[in-house]
Amino acid sequence: MIQNEIAELIRIIEPVDILEKAHINESLEWIFSGTEIFRISKPDIPKKHLVSYFCLCDFKHGKILLVEHLKAGLWLPAGGHVEPGEHPNLTAQRECLEELGVEAKFWSERPIFITSTVTVGFTAGHTDVSLWYVLEGNCSEHLNFDQREFKSVRWFDFENIPYSKSDPNMKRFINKLRMML
Repeated sequence: MIQNEIAELIRIIEPVDILEKAHINESLEWIFSGTEIFRISKPDIPKKHLVSYFCLCDFKHGKILLVEHLKAGLWLPAGGHVEPGEHPNLTAQRECLEELGVEAKFWSERPIFITSTVTVGFTAGHTDVSLWYVLEGNCSEHLNFDQREFKSVRWFDFENIPYSKSDPNMKRFINKLRMML
């Protein structure tokens, strides 16, 4: 059962702080509650659903790719909703190709971070439970990004990420990623 595989992905995440530990525990409880965990209707049915974020990182140049998301109005990692029955790794692979036009090259096959966040912007008010994957990228590679979803894409130095205009968990994610390097 895919819910068991997803639960295992979550269980093996080493929490960076008490908030991530709480997100792990809440997410496991949610998965085993029997409620629908996949989005079945846009934009927010059910009100809480699973997302795969992927952070394209160029470690050689100390950069991360963020997308200027049209609906959220924020600089976010790319990613998307996990389809019913889909493994979150496959979501990251599918979305990387669809949204950026490149094949996913996993730095880690497992997500390294998990968050549970109430959305903002045009589709505000529902909760995304997001598994954060890290993909290897090259800041000099041309990206053919999806202009229906993103106003622009940009490589940011790890020291110059626009935290005030990004996911509220971005700073925690970057700090965790740096500890893992």
